[in-house]
Amino acid sequence: MELRQLEYLVTVVDEAGFTKAAARLHVAQPGVSAQIKQLERELGQELLDRSGRTVRPTRAGEAILPYARAALENAAAVRLVADELAGLVRGRVALGTIPSRPLSELPSLLAAFHRTHPGVEITLAEDRSDLLLAAVRAGRLDVAVVGIAGDRPPGLAGEVITEQEMAAAVPPDHALAKRRTMPLRALRDVPLVCLSRGSGIRTALEQACGGAGFQPRVAFEAGDPHVVAELAAEGLGVAVLPRLFVAGHPTGLRPVALIPAPVGRIELVWRDDAPASPAARAFLAKARAALADNSADADADDSPNAADGSAHTR
Repeated sequence: MELRQLEYLVTVVDEAGFTKAAARLHVAQPGVSAQIKQLERELGQELLDRSGRTVRPTRAGEAILPYARAALENAAAVRLVADELAGLVRGRVALGTIPSRPLSELPSLLAAFHRTHPGVEITLAEDRSDLLLAAVRAGRLDVAVVGIAGDRPPGLAGEVITEQEMAAAVPPDHALAKRRTMPLRALRDVPLVCLSRGSGIRTALEQACGGAGFQPRVAFEAGDPHVVAELAAEGLGVAVLPRLFVAGHPTGLRPVALIPAPVGRIELVWRDDAPASPAARAFLAKARAALADNSADADADDSPNAADGSAHTR
């Protein structure tokens, strides 16, 4: 008895015929028939009823099918384990990220993973944090880089990439530009320019303002922090963005520290029962190792590049 014979038997039953089964298996029909007849001779039982317009399993065939399917599944699992041990992970990894490259190492990380595992298909999608979190929880994405304010949603595990304080951002000629700090409640009646609802920054702002007893007055919103900064630079409102992002932005916006400051986090997240596929698990392990290395480097030399590269969130 060979696994090939069991595969042919299961496929013929699933397709209810030899012709369709042969096409699915990419082999000649006589070869399928011959292998199944040989299996029947070995077992001393007819496994298929060929008398009708469609091929159906006999009683013996019905009894054998669950074991045939289990044997094929176990054989596939053996191959998968062997591939993993040999470093030949195959499959698909679906990634998500908020825009503006919150994890600056992501392109090089993807390239390194592809070199190590060229057989893995990698997809990358950009979206808002709330939509990415929902996609990870639903299993449509394996791993995502998101902005989070407050508690991580249930059902998800994660690792913090960076925490960031928000600041008010104004052009140099604005009345607030000479101030170094201001109370958060001073924004109560101020027109604000913010990221779209569902982003990590927007959620952090709304939670902080709610704690101060008011709702932010949002005059303009955009999906890109650079657009938010440009709108504020044109005098259309006070932007609320990560302080380090504002300090280095080419528009020349002046950051004004908010007291208390809304705080958000950039996190690498995945389902708390771990990604289902071996390929996704391999990528997650590589990503977490890269984060650990970056954290160690930052602790060693207090690199300003690490802070600046992590100043974007959504």
